[in-house]
Amino acid sequence: MKSLEDPDAWGTSRRSRLFPGPFLVHADLHNHTQLSDGAGDPAMLFPSLREAGLDVAAITDHSRWATAFLGVVQAPGWTGIDGRSWRLAAELADKFNDDGEFVAMRGFEWSHATHGHMNVWGSRGFTDPLRSAPTMGRWWRWLESKGRDGLVSFNHPGTGRMRFANFGYRPKMAGRLVGLEVFNRADDYLFKGIDRGRPSPIAQCLDAGWRPGLLGVTDEHGDDWGRPEGKGRTGLYVRDLSRSGVTEALAARRFFASRVRGLRLDAALTNSDGARARMGTAVPDSGGGVLVELDLDLGQAWWGRSLNVQILRPDARPDARPGALPAIVEARTVRLPAPDEPVISFEVELGTAAGDWAIVRVTDPAQPADPRAPAAYAGLGAAIAYASPFWLEPPEQG
Repeated sequence: MKSLEDPDAWGTSRRSRLFPGPFLVHADLHNHTQLSDGAGDPAMLFPSLREAGLDVAAITDHSRWATAFLGVVQAPGWTGIDGRSWRLAAELADKFNDDGEFVAMRGFEWSHATHGHMNVWGSRGFTDPLRSAPTMGRWWRWLESKGRDGLVSFNHPGTGRMRFANFGYRPKMAGRLVGLEVFNRADDYLFKGIDRGRPSPIAQCLDAGWRPGLLGVTDEHGDDWGRPEGKGRTGLYVRDLSRSGVTEALAARRFFASRVRGLRLDAALTNSDGARARMGTAVPDSGGGVLVELDLDLGQAWWGRSLNVQILRPDARPDARPGALPAIVEARTVRLPAPDEPVISFEVELGTAAGDWAIVRVTDPAQPADPRAPAAYAGLGAAIAYASPFWLEPPEQG
C-alpha cells in the first residue's frame, strides 16, 4: 500500500512540506486506444501506464457519432465509442484497478469539431455529439441530468474554433467542472492561439468564472502509454489511493500540472491577516502583500538548480481584451532547496482589483521558451509546472 512515507517511482518524497495529510500520486487522465482513434490494444493501456510509474490512469476514448449505428453493428473505431466499447472500457478498468497500489478509471472524451473536447470521468453512462449537440447548452443539460455522476474537464482548450461557446459559464456545473488542461502532450496551452490574435484559453476560461484545477495529460493516441518523457501529467494529493480518493482530490482541485516525471509541487498563499490557502482554493483579499510558499522537488539531481517562478494574474490594463494573456506580476529566480532547507517563499502584492485568480507557474530557463511566447515570457524559459489557481475573494463585510 502506498503511503506518505513511500517514495514515488523516481525517488522523490510523496509528502508535501506545506500541508500534512494527503500524499502525492502521479496521474495520466487522458488516453486513447483502438476503441476510438488510438493505435494501441485497450487491454495493454493500464499495464503500460503502471509500468511507466503512474499511480492513476484513465481510459478516455472519443465519443463522436457511433450511435448512428444504433447498436446493430459494431461501430468502426474512428466514429468513437459505442455501447460495446463503453462496457469493455469498464471491464478493463475494473480488472486492473488495485486499491492502494494503482487506480484504473473509465471515462470518455466528448469530441465536437467546433465546440471542443471535454473529458468526463466516473459517469455510469456516456453520450456523443450526435445525441447532445449542436449547442453547448444541450451538452450541458446532459451533464446536469444523465451525466450528473461524472467530473468534467476542458481538454486541449482552444483547439475547437468556438471554444466551448467562449467558455460560457454554467453555475450548475461549477462544482463538477474540475479540470482545465494546460499541458497536453508537450504543448503549453497558455499560449494557444495568441499568435493568431486569439485570447489565451487559460485566461479566457478563468475570466469566464470557472474555477478548475490545472491538468497535464499525454492525450496518448499511440501504443506507448506513459512514454516518452516530456509529455503532460498530473500530480494529485490523495487521502487514499482509490477511485473515491482520486475523485475527492479532483473535486478539491488538489493537484498540479507537470511535464517532468517525478516532480512534486505544492503551493500555499497566506494573506496579511494570516489566512492560509492551498492551491486550488480561495483566500480572502485582506489588502497588502501575501506570502507565497512553494514546495518544489525533483530529487537530488535537481537540488541547487536554478528555476524561475512566476505569479500570473488577469491583465489589468484598461485596454486589455477579455482572456488576454495573463500579466506576470512577479518573476523570481529560485534555487531548488534540498529537503533539509527552507521551502521557497516570497511576498507579492495581489488584490482583487484586476480579477480573482492567481497562478503559480514554474519554468526552466535552461530550456527554450515556447516560440509563441511574447517578450515578457520569452526570457523565462519553458514551463515545467503549473499549480492549480488560487482564488482571491473580497473580505466579508460587517
